[in-house]
Amino acid sequence: MAEAGAIESRARRSASIGDALRRFWRLRPGLRGLALLTPALIILIVMMVAPLLLTIALSFASQKGFVIDRTPTLANYAVLFAPEGKLYRILIWKSLWMSFTATIAVVLLAYPMAYYLAFRVHRRKLLWIILITVPFWTSYLLRVFAWKVILGYNGAINSGLVSLGIIEKPLEFLLYNPTAVTITLAHAWAAYAILPIYVSLEKIDRSLLEAATDLGDGPLRRFLRITFPLSLPGTIAATLLVFIPTVGDYLTPSLVGGTSGIMVGNSIAALYGKANNGPMGAALSIAMMLAITLVVCAFLALIGPKRLRRKGA
Repeated sequence: MAEAGAIESRARRSASIGDALRRFWRLRPGLRGLALLTPALIILIVMMVAPLLLTIALSFASQKGFVIDRTPTLANYAVLFAPEGKLYRILIWKSLWMSFTATIAVVLLAYPMAYYLAFRVHRRKLLWIILITVPFWTSYLLRVFAWKVILGYNGAINSGLVSLGIIEKPLEFLLYNPTAVTITLAHAWAAYAILPIYVSLEKIDRSLLEAATDLGDGPLRRFLRITFPLSLPGTIAATLLVFIPTVGDYLTPSLVGGTSGIMVGNSIAALYGKANNGPMGAALSIAMMLAITLVVCAFLALIGPKRLRRKGA
């Protein structure tokens, strides 16, 4: 009897604990939301945060032959600011500039396409979106090789110009230079800019445009006062989506950049690989990340007040 009573008592305590936990769970919706985010947070920590922390830790180490000395040091970062690190500083600036020009080209090409899709296409928009993304169903590597064929010495452009009699011999400056990298990056990332801009344009209330027309605004003034300011969030998102990844691109400069078109990603890969200097490569990676962060923060600080002033107007 005593044993049966003890079992019953433990069962009651377990039931009460279970009821208390269920009440605690019901009364805290934030905890339930956190539980739903837990799988994504675990993946984020394992796949992104942990490698970043390891890279930061490695940047404070030093390479001695084939052995990595884990003793904390700022020697790698000192090299970046020393005279012998001038090449790295040039590469960082060059990568930022090439990515900037590629981003501008992408946005200038993507905005008219997104505008046409949002305001001129009234039927089968899904089909149009699919058609826009069809070229990007192929491998990124294949698209880069395609531009290498197009811009090559005996490529499509040179062969066409020679056959038309416009030039006597193929042009050599089309490939293996920063311009070729910019063109290839602009094509490779175009779809990533079209879609966010299209979403912003599609959400614009058409009655605002009608009101502007009734007040005497022409197409250009209506675009500058209504359409473009309201599509600015999508344009900013497109700019960041293109600029941030292209700064560290490795494949495109390797295939179409040549010696004059290399970017910082190629130097980081060389430090990790051929130079066998992982700590220096990690330091250069962190320095590049900080440079990108500063540029993005400056861009957002420059855009933010303008957006607030437009809303206030």
